[in-house]
Amino acid sequence: GTVHARRGAGVFVASKPTDYPLGRRVRFHQNMLVSGRTPSRQMLRLETRACDPREAEALALPPGAPVHLVEGLSLADGVPVAMFRSVFPATRLPDFLATMAQTNSVTAALAQAGVADYTRSSTQITAIAADALLALHLRLPQSAPLLRTVAVNVDPAGQPIEFGTTWFAGERVALTLQAADLS
Repeated sequence: GTVHARRGAGVFVASKPTDYPLGRRVRFHQNMLVSGRTPSRQMLRLETRACDPREAEALALPPGAPVHLVEGLSLADGVPVAMFRSVFPATRLPDFLATMAQTNSVTAALAQAGVADYTRSSTQITAIAADALLALHLRLPQSAPLLRTVAVNVDPAGQPIEFGTTWFAGERVALTLQAADLS
């Protein structure tokens, strides 16, 4: 791979980007295993707060309704590949944060709350430059290219269950779409 140095943070070896399929069922853990990588997750913040207007619209909630916020890092082979921030409807999922803290898995926490399956209803992808905080968490130089996804996941009845933003390290992840997922 390519060697990358960052003042005060050390020297890192960049490897070939990991393919990360985006489809109706997007699961980080599964995507990393299929790519031959060892997935892990580091939680940065778990809290309940009032939703902002954008979150209320995405989750079809009344303004100011409570949401659970989950923020953290997704790692492949111990290297951060993404930072994520997701919100979930707190009234519908009262014990979600406690389960999330135990399992470190959105899929497991939703299943325990009675949401056995969920699918992606929309994903918006944009390219941005890493600000200081994202660069620090992702161990990248400031202004490094990131792929930002903003997505909504829904339960089998079509009710929004998750609204999330993920910032992928552009040099470490290749987002892939299949034709079947584009129709």
